[in-house]
Amino acid sequence: MTEPRHEPMSTPPQAPEPHVNRPAQANATPPAPDGSPAGGTIAALSIQGLAKRFGEKIAVDGVSLEVPAGSFYGMVGPNGAGKTTTLSMATGLLRPDFGTAFVHGVDVWAKPLEAKKLMGVLPDGVRLFDRLTGEQLVTYSGLLRGMDRDVVGARVTELLAALDLQSDAGTLVVDYSAGMTKKIALASALIHAPRLLVLDEPFESVDPVSAANIRGILESYVASGGTVIVSSHVMDLVQRMCSHVAVVAGGRVLAAGSVDEVRGGSTLEDRFVQLVGGGHRTEGLEWLRTF
Repeated sequence: MTEPRHEPMSTPPQAPEPHVNRPAQANATPPAPDGSPAGGTIAALSIQGLAKRFGEKIAVDGVSLEVPAGSFYGMVGPNGAGKTTTLSMATGLLRPDFGTAFVHGVDVWAKPLEAKKLMGVLPDGVRLFDRLTGEQLVTYSGLLRGMDRDVVGARVTELLAALDLQSDAGTLVVDYSAGMTKKIALASALIHAPRLLVLDEPFESVDPVSAANIRGILESYVASGGTVIVSSHVMDLVQRMCSHVAVVAGGRVLAAGSVDEVRGGSTLEDRFVQLVGGGHRTEGLEWLRTF
C-alpha cells in the first residue's frame, strides 16, 4: 500500500489560526522536543495541539494525546467526531493546520520517511492497487519498503494464511468482498513489522471468525512490545480488547486514560453516552407502532 508523498516541514503551515477553543491538557508540564512527557519515557505516539479546519467547520480542535508504548489504545467517538481526521494527521496522511505528531520520538512532519518506517497504517476508506492480486499487493507493499524479496515472500505466505486469504491469493483485489479488502489492507500494513499500528475501523465488514483471528494477531503483537491504536464504534469490543481509551467528540478529547479510569465503574458504553450526550427519548414515531 503506497503512502502519499509530502515535503518535510519543521513547523505547521502558517495560516491564520482558526478560532479554536483549546482543551485543558492532562500534563501541565510542556512536552519535550521529541514529543515525550517531560521526564517520562518516549510515547509510541505523541500528538500535541492538532487542529484542522475544512472551510468553516473545525474538524479537530486542538487534540493532544499520549499513547504509551506497548499499549492497545482505543479511540471512540460518534460519527463526525474527528477520529479519522486526527489519525490521518498523526500518521502523515493529512497535513494539519496546527500541532505536532511524534512516533517514538520522530517528528512525523519534519522527518516523514523516518516516521513512516515505524508505522503500519490502515486508513478509513482505504484505496488500494486493486488490479493486483492479493498476493501481489502485499508483496508490492513489502518491496516498496526496501525489504529483501525472500523475506517478503515468506511473510506474505504467513500473513495470507493467518488472515485466511490463501485460497484468494491469486484473485484480483477488485473482486474481493469488503471484508477481504479490509484484511488484505491489514496484511499490507503488517508486512514490515512496524512498531506502531494505526487501524481505522479494522473490524468493519469483517466476519466474526476473521475478526477473532485479527484480534489474536493484534494481541500477540502488543504482547511482544508493539503498540496498536484502533478506532471503533463497538464499545464492547474496545472494552474487552484495549488497555487504554480516548473518547473524542466535536474534535476534542473528552476523556483519556486506562479503560478502567475512563469508564469509572460503569460500562464503557454508558460512560461514552454520558460524556458525549445525544441520548434521545423515543416519543413520536407512532406510525411505526400500528401493527
